[in-house]
Amino acid sequence: MDTLTEAQQELYDWLVGYIREHQYPPSIRQMMRAMGLKSPAPVQSRLEHLRSKGYIEWTEGKARTIRMTQAAMQGVPILGAIAAGNLVETFPESEVEHLDLSTLSLKPNYFALRVRGDSMIDALIDNGDVVILKPVSDPKTIKNGTIVAARVNEQTTLKYFHRKGSKVTLQPANSRYNPIEVPATQVDVQGALVGVWRGVGL
Repeated sequence: MDTLTEAQQELYDWLVGYIREHQYPPSIRQMMRAMGLKSPAPVQSRLEHLRSKGYIEWTEGKARTIRMTQAAMQGVPILGAIAAGNLVETFPESEVEHLDLSTLSLKPNYFALRVRGDSMIDALIDNGDVVILKPVSDPKTIKNGTIVAARVNEQTTLKYFHRKGSKVTLQPANSRYNPIEVPATQVDVQGALVGVWRGVGL
C-alpha cells in the first residue's frame, strides 16, 4: 500500500478511531471540524487519496458509507525474530505473518518482531513476546533510553539506546548480559518500541 502524507494519515487515524467508537462513519462536516478545516474540498481530496491508495472504500451515491478496507486493517506485519540476548542474524525483508491488532489505532507502517532471548526481561519483555515498532527515519531524533531494534554489523538486537558523542551503547535490561558499545556509524536503528504483545503462539 502507498505511503500516506501527514494530512492523509491524520484523517485516516481519526476515521479509524471514530468508526471503531461509533460503529458508523462520520459526515464530511464532522471530518471538517475534526481536521480544523473550513471547506469540504480538502477533506474530499484526502478521502479520494485514501481510496486511491487502498485504505478506505465507499458506496457511490450513498452518504456515510466509508469503511476501512481489509488490506488496511489486516494487522501489523511480523517481519521475523529479533534477539534479546546476543546479536543474531537480522530479520528478513519479506513479511511472514500478520499480528491482528485491528482493535488498536496503529499506523500502517508499524511492524512487529518476535523476541528471542531474555536480555530485556527487566523491561518486561520476555522470550516469545512480540514487540511492535515504528520506523525511525532519523536516528538523531531518538532519545536516550528508548528501546530500539538496532542492526550492528548486519546483525540485529533489541536494547535500550544511548548515544554519547560518536559512540552508541545498546544496553540490555538484564544484568547477565553485557552492553554493546560501538561507533554510531556502525548502528542502524530500524525501529523504536511502541508496545509489547503477549500470548501470541509461537
